[in-house]
Amino acid sequence: MLGASARSTAKGPMEGAERVVRYRAAMDSVKYVYGPAVPVARLNSGDILETNTVDAFGDAIQHPGDSLSMVHGDNPLTGPFYIEGAEPGDTIAIHIISLDLPSHQGVGALVPGFGALNPTDYTAMLNPPLPERIWFYPIDHAANVATFQAHDSSFSVKIPLHPFFGCIGVAPTEGEVRSSVVPAEFGGNMDASEASAGNTVYLPVNVVGALLYVGDGHAAMGDGEIAGTAIEVPLEGRMQVTLLRGRHIKWPRFENNDEIMAAGIYRPLDDALRIAFRELVGWMQADYGMSELDAYELLSKVAHIHLAEMVDPNYVVVASIEKKYLPPSIH
Repeated sequence: MLGASARSTAKGPMEGAERVVRYRAAMDSVKYVYGPAVPVARLNSGDILETNTVDAFGDAIQHPGDSLSMVHGDNPLTGPFYIEGAEPGDTIAIHIISLDLPSHQGVGALVPGFGALNPTDYTAMLNPPLPERIWFYPIDHAANVATFQAHDSSFSVKIPLHPFFGCIGVAPTEGEVRSSVVPAEFGGNMDASEASAGNTVYLPVNVVGALLYVGDGHAAMGDGEIAGTAIEVPLEGRMQVTLLRGRHIKWPRFENNDEIMAAGIYRPLDDALRIAFRELVGWMQADYGMSELDAYELLSKVAHIHLAEMVDPNYVVVASIEKKYLPPSIH
C-alpha cells in the first residue's frame, strides 16, 4: 500500500470551482481513537475531500486460513481532517458524493466476546463465547452484489451492495479521547447505513478545527449488525465538507432530499430511541417552525425507526420523518 500523502487541486471544468483535497491513507498513518492529533490535511468550507479507508481489520484478512490474530487494531481511521474556521458550537455538514469499493471481496467474522447473541464481559452468561469464524464475500461489481456462502451447507445468496462509512466522527469535547469502536455524541462507530452516497451527515464541532475521521467501510449490513460485523471493505470516498457557523446540534444527524434523520446513541436501547426522537422533535421546531407538541404528535403517526447497531459500547437508533409530511423549511 502506498504511503500517506495529501495534496490539493482545482476541480475540472465539469465539477465547478470547489477545491479538491486528496489524501491517501496507509496502515502507517491510520488512527485508532477519535481525539486530538496532528491533521493529515486541512479543508476550507466547501472543499471536496477525496480519500480512502482500509477495512475494519486493517485489510489484514485476505485469504482462507487468515485469523483475527493478524489484526493489529479495530476500525482503523483515516484522518483527522482539520476544518478551517470550525469552532465549538458550530456544525460540519459532510455531503457524501460517492463511495466506491476498490476490492473484489469483503469479510465478515464472528469475534469471541462480541455480538448481540454472544457472551461479553458486561453481558455475562454461563456458556462460553462463540468461536472465531470468518466468511469471505465475493463482490460482483457489474451486478452490484456480494455473495454469502454458508460454511455448513451448499447454500448461497446474493446480497445487494449499499456502501457506507461505519465510522464517521469528530474529536470529542474537552480533550476526551474515545476508541474507534465507540459511537457517541461526536458520531464515531455509528454503523449507520445512512452515512452513504447521496446523504449529508451533520456532526457537532467540539474542538477547534473539528478534526474529522472516517473509516470502517461496509459493503452491506443488516439492521442491528447483530453478529458484530458487516461485509467489511475498504472504500474510496468523495465528499463535500461545509462549515455551518453558529448552528449547534447535540447529536449526529443525516439528511437527503426525502428525509431528515436524527441519531440517538446510548445504552439502554430505549434511551437511545428517546434521544433520537427528542433531537428529531427539536429539528422540526428549529427548521420547520412546528411546535414541540405538534411535532411529537406527528412523529407518532409517520416516523420510522432504524436500529443501526446493538453490539458496540453504545447502541445506535436513527429516527426519521419523510419531508413530504413537513411544512416548508423556514431557513
